[in-house]
Amino acid sequence: MLARRKMSSGELASRIGITPSNMSILKTGKARAIRLSTLESLCRELGCQPGDILEYTP
Repeated sequence: MLARRKMSSGELASRIGITPSNMSILKTGKARAIRLSTLESLCRELGCQPGDILEYTP
């Protein structure tokens, strides 16, 4: 989604109010949890739905 929006991770992190290191954790899939407010901010800035950026793995 970042590539489609031609936006860097750092730019997105500053727009939604998280640190670049936390953005990196989210991007690499190493996050164990995500706040709904953060997910909402991500979707708002990227113009997408949660299913566009999340994937369920058992």
